[in-house]
Amino acid sequence: MGRHKEFCVEWALERALEVFWRHGYEGASLTDLTAAMGITRPSLYAAYGNKETLFRKALDLYDARYMGFAYAALEAPRARDVVAQVLAGFVELAAGDDTPPGCMGTQGALVCSSAAEPIKEELIRRRTAFEALLAARLQRAQDEGDLPPDETPSDLARFVMTFSGGIAIQAAGGASRAALQRAADVALRAWPAVPEMA
Repeated sequence: MGRHKEFCVEWALERALEVFWRHGYEGASLTDLTAAMGITRPSLYAAYGNKETLFRKALDLYDARYMGFAYAALEAPRARDVVAQVLAGFVELAAGDDTPPGCMGTQGALVCSSAAEPIKEELIRRRTAFEALLAARLQRAQDEGDLPPDETPSDLARFVMTFSGGIAIQAAGGASRAALQRAADVALRAWPAVPEMA
């Protein structure tokens, strides 16, 4: 029985993730969540705590299942390759055929009242944590001569994250994967020229 309950909890969490992804944190009502998860409100509270805790658990699942591409991109050999992989990954995530449009992190943060401030802060924390990793990777690229010395790696990382957020918003508004990839290609053409490496 214990194993069956654990499976059901995981399945229900996947359904909650999809609801949050489509509607954001505040846009997802408890009625929407319980209907999608196939459970009652008391069962939701017993299994996951409150709505905020459920969202955080869904966000952990989202990061583990869908955001691996971003961390893998940091291992690419050149700075431009890193950015190309990050942007392509966000295009696929936000406008893929098998997932809701947009990005769960962006959707969750777009409309947050003061009551949802802890959720907004958590989403900002996660976004800025990856931005810091990206900035560190770009700093290493600059130290290795793979970025011009007059560029600021933290500004470039902020540019990539800002553009990635724009991809998510455009996808949520109906932009196609092909159109978003073309936009990412334009952004890459603006990437700072790098010296040829031996």
